[in-house]
Amino acid sequence: MENPRPEKVAAVTEVKDRFESARSVYVTEYRGMTVDQLSQLRRSLREAGGYYKVYKNTLVRRAVSDAGIELDEQLLGPTALTFTETKPDGTLGDVVTVAKTLRDFGKDNPNLVIKGGYYEGNVLDADSVKQLADIEPREVLLAKFAGLLQAPMSKFAGLMQALPRDFAYGLQALIEKGGAPGAPESAPAEEASDEAPAAEAEVTEVETPAAEAEESETTNETEAAEAVETSAEEAETNSDEGEE
Repeated sequence: MENPRPEKVAAVTEVKDRFESARSVYVTEYRGMTVDQLSQLRRSLREAGGYYKVYKNTLVRRAVSDAGIELDEQLLGPTALTFTETKPDGTLGDVVTVAKTLRDFGKDNPNLVIKGGYYEGNVLDADSVKQLADIEPREVLLAKFAGLLQAPMSKFAGLMQALPRDFAYGLQALIEKGGAPGAPESAPAEEASDEAPAAEAEVTEVETPAAEAEESETTNETEAAEAVETSAEEAETNSDEGEE
């Protein structure tokens, strides 16, 4: 059996390593595209963090087979792979932005056909890649999420600032109004206070004559008893003198 040439082994190793390290891989067909179009596509993808390269199907099949990935149905015709890796500034490429770049370029260049891809351990068909391209980029989603977080916090801060101010206004209005709704006014309380001594005076006036009458009656009874007793003593003295 003939040993494979070193360049083929290197190509298989390169494809396998890129499949394992890339954030996503997109499979496209480039039949009929010109060299200028391919160069323009490479530049657009590079800015988004995508690496575009044409490989022989036999080498790609061997690489994905070694990696345990089933892509044979997509590896038909002239095939190019796009790997989502890093941007020129060294930051990570965005999976959605790379897919969107391929989709938008294909709208102006129909010869670029998206056939499928591989993302987070899953094989994607052409429709799945297009759906992925419809998602807003990561930067936009993060900006919207930050806006959602910031809006409630600003409202909460405004509410906390308004509470002392509103409380002061309410307290001042309550003072000017004369107290809380339903609270008794001060004048009736004073009138009730004035009425209390008058009621006590009336009770005293009513109770005093009754007590005096009762005391007078007791005195009269005592005097009557004393008079009877004196009369009895006088009668007894007269009786004694008559007998003598």
